[in-house]
Amino acid sequence: MNFPGGGAGGFPGAGGFPSAGGSSGSSATPAMPMPQGDPNVKMLQNLMESCYAKTVMSGAAGFALGGVFGMFMASMAYDTPYHSPQTGTPGQPAIPGIKPPIDISTLPLRKQLAHGFKDMGARSWSTAKNFGQVGALFSGIECGIEGLRAKNDLANGVAAGCLTGGILARNGGPQAAAIGCAGFAAFSAAIDAWMRMPKDED
Repeated sequence: MNFPGGGAGGFPGAGGFPSAGGSSGSSATPAMPMPQGDPNVKMLQNLMESCYAKTVMSGAAGFALGGVFGMFMASMAYDTPYHSPQTGTPGQPAIPGIKPPIDISTLPLRKQLAHGFKDMGARSWSTAKNFGQVGALFSGIECGIEGLRAKNDLANGVAAGCLTGGILARNGGPQAAAIGCAGFAAFSAAIDAWMRMPKDED
C-alpha cells in the first residue's frame, strides 16, 4: 500500500534519505573545523613558563616550606631556658644590665604559651624568608642559564647552585663565597642527578 506522495518505500519522502552506501548522490557532510586555541590560555601558559613566574613560584614554595620547618624546629627547642644569655660562671657576679636566665617551666602556663607562640612565629618567619630567598634566587638563575644555553642538563643546576651559594655568602668574604659556591653546586648536582635517574618500572 502506497501513501500519496510516497516513494518506493511507501512513506512520504522516503526516497529522499541517502542509502547506507551513500549512492543517493548527496555530498558528504563537511567536517567541523577544529576550534582555535584560546589566546588567553596561551598567554597564561607562556606566563607560567617564564622565568619570572618560576622565580615567584619557587620563592613562594620555599617560603611555605621554610615556615613549616621553622615552626617545627622552634617547637623542639623548649628544653633550654628562654632568654638565657650567659651571665658568667656560677659563683661570679652577673654582668651588669643582663638579667639572669629564666627557666620557662617556672612561668605560669599562660605566659609559657604566649612566649612559645611568639618564639615559634619569629623563628618560622625568619626561616621562611631564608628558604624563600634561596628558592627564588636559585630558580631565577637556573632559568636564565637554561635560556642562554638553550639546554636542559645537569650543568644548569650546578652553575645556578654555585652562583646562588656565592651570592648568599658574599658578605663573609671571598673564602666564604667560594665555600658557599662549592657547597651549593655539589648539593644541586646531587639532587639533580637523583631526579634524572631512570625510574624502575615494575
